[in-house]
Amino acid sequence: MLILNSIKNPRIISRAIKLVDFDHFKPSFVLRSRCFAVGFNHYYYYSKNHHHHHHRRRSISMGAVSNSLDEEGLARRFWIKFKKESVFAMYTPFVVCLASGKLELETFRHYIGQDVLFLKAFAQAYELAEECADDDDAKAAICELRNEVVEELRMHDSFVEEWGFDPAKETTLNPATVKYTDFLLATASGKVEGGKGLIKIVTPFEKTKIAAYTLGAMTPCMRLYAFLGKEIQALLDPDENSHPYKKWIINYSSESFEVSALQTEDLLDKLSISLTGEELEVIEKLYHQAMNLEIDFFCGQPIVQRTIVPLFGVQNSVEHRLVIFSDFDLTCTVVDSSAILAEIAILTAPKADLSESENALSRKSSADLRNTWGALSSQYTEEYEQCIESVIPTEKAVEFDYGGLYQALEQISDFEKRANSRVIDSGVLKGINLEDIKRAGERLIFQDGCARFFQKIEKNEPLNADVHIISYCWCGDLIRSAFTSGGLNVLNIHANEFMYEESIATGEIIKNVESPMDKVQVFKETLKSKSDDNKYLSVYIGDSMGDMLCLLEADIGIVIGSSSSLRRLGSEFGVSFVPLFSGLVKKQKEIVQGETFNWNRLSGTLYTVSSWAEIHAFILGTDSTQR
Repeated sequence: MLILNSIKNPRIISRAIKLVDFDHFKPSFVLRSRCFAVGFNHYYYYSKNHHHHHHRRRSISMGAVSNSLDEEGLARRFWIKFKKESVFAMYTPFVVCLASGKLELETFRHYIGQDVLFLKAFAQAYELAEECADDDDAKAAICELRNEVVEELRMHDSFVEEWGFDPAKETTLNPATVKYTDFLLATASGKVEGGKGLIKIVTPFEKTKIAAYTLGAMTPCMRLYAFLGKEIQALLDPDENSHPYKKWIINYSSESFEVSALQTEDLLDKLSISLTGEELEVIEKLYHQAMNLEIDFFCGQPIVQRTIVPLFGVQNSVEHRLVIFSDFDLTCTVVDSSAILAEIAILTAPKADLSESENALSRKSSADLRNTWGALSSQYTEEYEQCIESVIPTEKAVEFDYGGLYQALEQISDFEKRANSRVIDSGVLKGINLEDIKRAGERLIFQDGCARFFQKIEKNEPLNADVHIISYCWCGDLIRSAFTSGGLNVLNIHANEFMYEESIATGEIIKNVESPMDKVQVFKETLKSKSDDNKYLSVYIGDSMGDMLCLLEADIGIVIGSSSSLRRLGSEFGVSFVPLFSGLVKKQKEIVQGETFNWNRLSGTLYTVSSWAEIHAFILGTDSTQR
């Protein structure tokens, strides 16, 4: 794939470079939304914007809330930072089953019993925080929030009456609930982890600090419940009245509960205004710890029924081997590898005023290379758009048309191969040093959560999984270096390869994977070599049109990101793009106890996610040992 396709604007190569002091560059397998290029004696990286119940409504008169560090406020910044982790709660068997309406009643009773005990601790923490607040407005606000917890307990009482059980008699605290309530009450009592032991209450300021710490430990619970409520409510049929947990869903998705969550966040902002940077860091740690404890609380609910998640737990790893395939560029990384190779070539090329070597690997000057890359990029972008338009059918398919899509992608394959031939003939890849490529790979920036997912896969021996990377990347050494720098040495890499003479690229490429047709051929051959009466389950993760056939041929095809060309072409041929969580909830409804459940390849349905955290939660699970 040449430089950047329609989603990957080629002009960013020359415009987005930002030189920085090498001393500030932090190498290794770091997850950041930055890309980089490697020069001969210098290292560069550039910034890149990464693309990809029912309470009575009350108004707390606290005045305008501000934060000295950020106009958004402390609570908002924390939620943005840790929001991706919320999917680990959303993808728990408990939440998926509850959303589907198929959660066993006994499990829901157990949850209500645990939540009653937790809410009592929540109310107690509010009471302790109120005692520590230093002004009447804050005290009144905390009192309001505590009263709303009491109302939430009344809602739980209605569940108890409806289903006939007594939480006081039938419920004992499970370990996850104990851990969470102990943490919450310890924080409200001034025993703060990350702080300097028990806070001595000497001045009103120390008391206010305890109140702020307590709200830091409580706020993520409110925000997470509001988030989950809205996500689940969006899947409800407005005309459906038979959902057994509709009352729970309506409560936590309601505007009044959102108001309560906002009031808690506003109060945290207000109480944190006078704190030092070190003290704000303590609140951030408390917020994050509370988020993880809330996730553990959902994980800790006992599930006895068959569930669709996690895939690792549902799938029998002895009978069915899990084979995971992934694209590389912009699926695993935040920048296309061709952009990296282009910058290596340009930055390591001789200056225009230097005389050319007479050997066979003499190179163009950096200025000539930059001009050549620009011309190749412009030509690719223009012809790519023309190619896409030429394969769009005149009439949109009424149902999934794999044959028509296959023919369209054959034309795109021919285009990709012609583009690669132009790159080779231009000589722009000639003279790149293998060591520069490896150093670039070692510092390659991965999508947030991608590295951790593969590391967990590799360390999980019971999973019995194989991992294969299938990539258009011109240089497999770049991919291998990127993964081995993160300790991932057992991934199988299928990509093109540079040809070298004494570790210097000749400019020629060993063409292994150039097109959608090549990708799907590697995919099929890999599965065929592992097939034992078809006892395997395949998952393919990709982001672009080149991945389309593999995504459809896999038992489970997962699209990450928001490629407009992928969705447009797929939709024209009847491919459905379904958010993964929504798809899992639907499949949970279809599970019949005692019957075998199978994923269906070539169904025409692909599942979409916005982050690797969703993939991680779906495949590996959400308990603390897998996160």
